Amino acid sequence: MKIAVEGCAHGELENIYAAIKDIEDREKVKVDLLICCGDFQSSRNAEDLACMAVPPKYRSICSFYKYYSGEKTAPILTIFIGGNHEASNYLQELPYGGWVAKNIYYLGYAGVVNIAGVRIGGLSGIYKSHDYMKGHFERAPYDENAKRSVYHIRNLEVFRLKQLSREIDVFLSHDWPTGIYHHGNVNQLLKRKPFFKGEVDSNQLGSKPCEELLHHLQPKFWFAAHLHCKFAALVAHKDNPTPTRFLALDKCLVRRQFLQILDIPHIEGKPFDLEYDLEWLTVLFLTNHLLSVKSVSNYMPGMGSQERYNFTPTEQEKDLVLNKLQKNLKIPKNFRPTAPSYQPGDNMKHCKQPEPKLNPQTVEFCDILGIDDPICLVSESNSLNISLDASFYENSTFISSDSESEEDEDEEPKKLTPMKLPEPVNAICEEEALRVSPKRAPSEEVPEVKVQSDTPKFKRRNVGIYGVGS
Repeated sequence: MKIAVEGCAHGELENIYAAIKDIEDREKVKVDLLICCGDFQSSRNAEDLACMAVPPKYRSICSFYKYYSGEKTAPILTIFIGGNHEASNYLQELPYGGWVAKNIYYLGYAGVVNIAGVRIGGLSGIYKSHDYMKGHFERAPYDENAKRSVYHIRNLEVFRLKQLSREIDVFLSHDWPTGIYHHGNVNQLLKRKPFFKGEVDSNQLGSKPCEELLHHLQPKFWFAAHLHCKFAALVAHKDNPTPTRFLALDKCLVRRQFLQILDIPHIEGKPFDLEYDLEWLTVLFLTNHLLSVKSVSNYMPGMGSQERYNFTPTEQEKDLVLNKLQKNLKIPKNFRPTAPSYQPGDNMKHCKQPEPKLNPQTVEFCDILGIDDPICLVSESNSLNISLDASFYENSTFISSDSESEEDEDEEPKKLTPMKLPEPVNAICEEEALRVSPKRAPSEEVPEVKVQSDTPKFKRRNVGIYGVGS
């Protein structure tokens, strides 16, 4: 399976798809899947932009709305996780994942899916210690604090991911795992980003929960973004002969290393359709009682407690959940719009944040699995009524069925103008760390591919944002 990996998308879908098409035409290949490592910016309209924790000058509608409205259709099946530059109100409608547009799938706060035998997991958001133990208490319209805390990862999702026992092929995070720089060419990294040195020396750059997941899940591949540079590493594990091949990529801009094409073994002949992961769904079902929507510390059970703390599913528990889905794990293509799309000429200034909405995908998913929608719980806790606005779907005219800002201060806001993109290298990285065979035979490696490095020197003024978990 040929997979395109994108770092920070920042709403540049048209340019990303154009870059992939250029590679396909030049190399005579077909990319089967695109995965994006956060900052996707699935903004549908001005109300969504008002929910993003970015300075007003960076609130550009970009091009996602064209795919949301049906004006365009994603030419490649696309999977993404959330970062810290997101339309959080829209993503909150899909806490367990779902289609944000036709052929574009969000993994949720955390999630695991399967495609042609490849198991892909992911964790959305960035790590901030002061919010890590809290519940999912936020709801739109957000105040300035909630506008940021809403995309901070929670201990519940990390706890759930730690219950997985089966092998993960690919894992996605926005943050880098803490310490990952010690498994690659750290000198080259510091040459490109010298202001990382303090955090690297103190081993504080990145996310501690991601580091825990890296050593617990031990996936074959781990892809990340957030720090706006390309970096590869090879992480060995105790009692596991297969290392984790780590790759971080840049954001989608001219002369940036933001895209990589690679082969990952899959089941030959199996269609490239998204399927639910039975073990993950069972974990969601078994841990539903641990979901909190309060802004206070929410502790997970552990050894020595009076309650169950190991939720790795048994075969009987997985059978129970499989029967709930009538033994059909194929993810339904049930995208439906829940808000109007941007129209040229819309007033994009001084727009108010919207009220929260229920998404029919989440309603159906929760009903089938027997779990709670966090948006419903947080609304109930605030004595607010929230319902499914069926009239919107019936009457819609859609074509198809922060202070934590990472932006460079010397960059102009994005504009919807054609952009000549660099020629991404059709290899895995500068090091040999990410070499892999196109078939399920880990011992067979492809010949070494030498990559020419043409890394520009970057100016950076807002260095302070790269502190712990930023």
